[in-house]
Amino acid sequence: MYRNNDFIYEAASKLEELTKVSIQVDSNRADYDALLIVNNTPFIVESKSAVRTSNQGFILSQLEELKNNSSRPIILIAEYISKKAALELKERGINYIDVAGNAFIKHKDLTIFVEGQKNVKKDKTNQSRAFQETGLKIIFHLLNKPENLQDSYRIISERADVSVGSVSNVMAELEALNYLLKTSNKRVLKNKRELLERWVVDFNATLRPRILRKRMRFIDQEQLKNWRTINLHSENGSILWGGEPGGALYTNNLRPEQFTLFTDLELSQVAKTLRLIPSETGTVEILQKFWKDSDTNNKAAPPLLVYADLINSGYGRNIETAKKILENELQYI
Repeated sequence: MYRNNDFIYEAASKLEELTKVSIQVDSNRADYDALLIVNNTPFIVESKSAVRTSNQGFILSQLEELKNNSSRPIILIAEYISKKAALELKERGINYIDVAGNAFIKHKDLTIFVEGQKNVKKDKTNQSRAFQETGLKIIFHLLNKPENLQDSYRIISERADVSVGSVSNVMAELEALNYLLKTSNKRVLKNKRELLERWVVDFNATLRPRILRKRMRFIDQEQLKNWRTINLHSENGSILWGGEPGGALYTNNLRPEQFTLFTDLELSQVAKTLRLIPSETGTVEILQKFWKDSDTNNKAAPPLLVYADLINSGYGRNIETAKKILENELQYI
């Protein structure tokens, strides 16, 4: 069976049982995960273990790309799909089935919609330390700039603000996971795109919630309209645009509606500089700057962080901007 995705058969069998519709699976395919035939209509299968809020943006991006490049209809089959992700898939017209039998399939005269089947969340098991909080900070340093990969463990620990022992352990794990190769005189990252995707998913699921400091809003609309002209300079720290404003600065191809900031300043100073007030429903999200660098001239956070925010949002306009950043600022990955 292709890539040991037994759950493709489980999901198809469950849906067939619930709907009495003829469903067949052909997994002997080299170019994609399987072919699902529903009432004589073939669908190209993209299979995922789980679809959560943390990886929803990535998966939607992949499905949209697959959809645009295929002459046949596409269907996502997963062991677990969160309610929020299922709603987003349905709103975008993307077909899906999970192992519980929940499904949305709409193609020409064929329409199937099943919801409310008990969906058991697939827990992460044996999570590597490399993809927990400390490891994510270290991987960020390695991916952030190509030259960082050759830094000594001491420099990596200083820039990532972690212990040297943690650096040693995470580097060893990255080797074991086939993401890092050490030669006699340098280090080389392997499977970089896979490493990037895994880092983005776990950054959004694990590290980002822990560095979220406050949500605020602009006092007046003029500040929102003229966000590019705000003077962010400070002698005792930095304020950097992430997310949508960061994407706008890198590509000049986006009008921000949600504003993300990375800063190591006190919240009172940030609020004064940008004329913000606390608001649980505000459009300004303030995150702790968790890395150390000497570059104080930028207005935007590193492209890796901007990319992670944009791709995770799941919004089409943000995903398009994220792709531009990947093609340009992150082309070394």
